[in-house]
Amino acid sequence: MSVFTRRTLLSASFAIGTVIAAALPVAAQQKSIKVGVMSGAEEEVAQVVKKVAATKGLTVELVPFSDYALVNEALERKDLDANAFQHKPYLDAQIAARGYKIVPVGFTFVQPIGLYSSKVKSVADLPKGAKIGIPNDPSNGGRALNLLAAQGVIKIKEGKDLSPSLLDIAENPKGVKFSELDAAQLPRALPDLDAAVINTDHALNAGLDIRKDTIAVEKREGNPYANFVAARRGDTRPEIKTFVESYQSPDVAKFLEERFKGAIIPAW
Repeated sequence: MSVFTRRTLLSASFAIGTVIAAALPVAAQQKSIKVGVMSGAEEEVAQVVKKVAATKGLTVELVPFSDYALVNEALERKDLDANAFQHKPYLDAQIAARGYKIVPVGFTFVQPIGLYSSKVKSVADLPKGAKIGIPNDPSNGGRALNLLAAQGVIKIKEGKDLSPSLLDIAENPKGVKFSELDAAQLPRALPDLDAAVINTDHALNAGLDIRKDTIAVEKREGNPYANFVAARRGDTRPEIKTFVESYQSPDVAKFLEERFKGAIIPAW
């Protein structure tokens, strides 16, 4: 076979291969995606998403974290392709503080936050000068204060919306003393407090039951703290779209209902 013939055949083969690849469904051409999640319940849900994504031709590598503050940093540095762990007030606070170019690309679930106590049976039973723990990051701390305000424990100044701080408390009739702690530390601190507002993922990891161990729970309907998949601004790769579609699937909704029984609910 002449050199010319071999080159002609190679060129023809390459051209045919290109046409076939272009004709294949998007899912068949996809390779993989690396997604950051929080360890524990969120990782457990993501494992189901991973299985659904595999049926769509997408391989998902999950990267678990134990510290909220590291996940967006990893996405910004391109160590991840996406993450799935946060709500909009948290991302907004991160962007304001660090200038991240990260955007929501699809809702996942809502974890209604709860006020937990091992010492009292109701909000009304909280004593004067009660010690209440709240997360020390601005978004989840504000979320905790809004829950307490909804229960009449405190009153927040008007116009503070989703992220009030302790400085925005207008009225504190019980003289509550607040302990601002890392969100992951609150379950361990609960025995030393009268109550604590604990994120659902940390509560689940600590064996707390949102149905039995809370004295107040955030509303479920119209909850502004829905979690989502996030990606870098301008990243429109089909892998990310497929991951979102896999999350927003009947299989994942069924798993949430059967596994968490109302502690984690679909947000799509």
